[in-house]
Amino acid sequence: MKAYKAFSIVFSIFGILLSDIMCAVVAYNWRTMEYGILYEGYSAPANISLVYAIPYLIGIMICLTCAFVFYKKATK
Repeated sequence: MKAYKAFSIVFSIFGILLSDIMCAVVAYNWRTMEYGILYEGYSAPANISLVYAIPYLIGIMICLTCAFVFYKKATK
C-alpha cells in the first residue's frame, strides 16, 4: 500500500512539473512569435504557439490519471 501512495505522489509531482514546463515553453514560443510578427515578417498569428501545449496537456492528463488510480488503490 505504501508503494501505491508513493507512486501517486510521484505522478502528481510529474504532472505539476509538466504544467510548469508547458507554461515556459508556450510563453517562450509566444514571445518569439510576437517578435517575429513585429520585426521578421511572420504571417502566422501568435496564438499558433498554443499548439505546443497539446503534447504537454496529454502528458499531464496521463500523469494525473495514474496518480488518481494509484491513490484509489492505496486507500483500499
